[in-house]
Amino acid sequence: MIETLLPIKGECRCGRVGIQIDAAPILTMACHCTGCQKMSSSAYSLSALVPGEAFSVTRGDPVIGGLRGNDVRHFFCPDCMSWMFTRFDDSMPFVNVRPTMLDDHSWFVPFVETYTSEKLPWATTPATHSFEKFPPPESYEGLAQEYAQSLQK
Repeated sequence: MIETLLPIKGECRCGRVGIQIDAAPILTMACHCTGCQKMSSSAYSLSALVPGEAFSVTRGDPVIGGLRGNDVRHFFCPDCMSWMFTRFDDSMPFVNVRPTMLDDHSWFVPFVETYTSEKLPWATTPATHSFEKFPPPESYEGLAQEYAQSLQK
């Protein structure tokens, strides 16, 4: 279904920073870690893992906030401070887009949930796979393949 919506544009709460995705996500996730709880002011954060070349900032200049290291950088609108996306080090050519920043996010369902060891007792998701921390690195390829197959149904 998402392929029929592409490209999907989006923006922050105030509209000063615009983004666009040009490909279906490789994986969709909900993270229950306490860091995501604090950054999202919610029970978990939502992510759509998109190939780096399929993501663009179309308007404005996001700023780095939250995590600011070489491995992970969180990007926000400098005006309304919406957490919009996360970039990783150069060895990971992906961007974690906050799907609720997209104009149409009706297609989004988390396929994987992470850090269930830190989740609030009442927080549930419809995720197919749950992990106490992050999935082991060797499992991402299989999860991505399974997610792609689920999009075909």
